Amino acid sequence: MGNSLFVPTRMFLTRGVGVHREKLTSFEMALRDAGIAAINIIRVSSIFPPGCKIIRRSVGVKELPPGAVVPCVVAETATNEPNRLIVASVGVAQPRDSSQYGYLSEHHAYGQDSRTASEYAEDLAATMLATTLGVDFDPDTSYDEKREIWRISGQIVSTTALTQTAKGNKDGLWTTVIAASVLLP
Repeated sequence: MGNSLFVPTRMFLTRGVGVHREKLTSFEMALRDAGIAAINIIRVSSIFPPGCKIIRRSVGVKELPPGAVVPCVVAETATNEPNRLIVASVGVAQPRDSSQYGYLSEHHAYGQDSRTASEYAEDLAATMLATTLGVDFDPDTSYDEKREIWRISGQIVSTTALTQTAKGNKDGLWTTVIAASVLLP
């Protein structure tokens, strides 16, 4: 019997914002803004598959037939508090050796700006990867210090994050932000 397990070979990052009087509909609007509303999302945990390539969103969304069941790492935050700052971020950490797996992270928060949330999500993914690779570092040091240690170790080739922020609708409508990593065959 052959191996029928699905290991993604490509991935794209996307993000969106939605606003509506209904919370579920604001989530739908965020999915539409992100270009992934017509698929059935399966939320998965945080492994960046070995050999996986990051592609542009514009390329990836064209390969999503309506109704497809697609694994995604999704960060989501919603509020109906006027002017409340919300953020959702997905981080990526890839090992230098592409035959090894990396990490994806999701971060959901209130009151953080885009830069802070992006650095946090990137740090989460890179820390998980560094611990599996045996890179020696102090987890309590700043992200910039850890990034320098990882660069010197030569084992982490790249890290990135995609973040979406928004302020809660001034009239109290539901506002939802999402950031997602969409995994493709």
